[in-house]
Amino acid sequence: MQKWQNLGSKLVYENPVLTVENVVRRLPGAEPADYVALHAPDWVNVLAVTQDGKVVLINQWRHGICAETLEIPGGMVDPGESPEKAAARELKEETGFVSDNWLKLGSVNPNPALFDNRCYTFLALDAWQEGEARPEDTEQIEVQKEPLQNLPELVSQGRIDHSLVVSALALYWLKYPGSLPVEPAV
Repeated sequence: MQKWQNLGSKLVYENPVLTVENVVRRLPGAEPADYVALHAPDWVNVLAVTQDGKVVLINQWRHGICAETLEIPGGMVDPGESPEKAAARELKEETGFVSDNWLKLGSVNPNPALFDNRCYTFLALDAWQEGEARPEDTEQIEVQKEPLQNLPELVSQGRIDHSLVVSALALYWLKYPGSLPVEPAV
């Protein structure tokens, strides 16, 4: 595969969660073309499972689709913060839940056509509620718990359709295939 030539870039927009650049690139022998590059901090997702096998989920408003979504807790990795620390912080802030038993399930590239960041997924086992959720002032979150075995059905029904949450569940089920229900969800 030929290597793309980078001919320059121009800052289009910047805020604390996203930087948008217009980049000019070309393949050898081809005309230059404009592309959009989105730069964002890394993200984390937390699949928190309680001792009784329930997954901690959140309902929250998403401005991009102007609707509520059912998700697992997650958010941005702050500057100088490790993904592990960010995962624990986001779980506690958004839900009030904590865990002493953390496992990294993996990471994915959220959208390599546009973004340059990664999303890290962590499993928080034996999670318990230590206190009240303390979401940011710009977040309105409702916490709920669902049995782990109900999640495939929630995905197949489209109740959980956030791509990074579905990806997090796929990472979990790849590592723990025995946790899937024996009977397929109807």
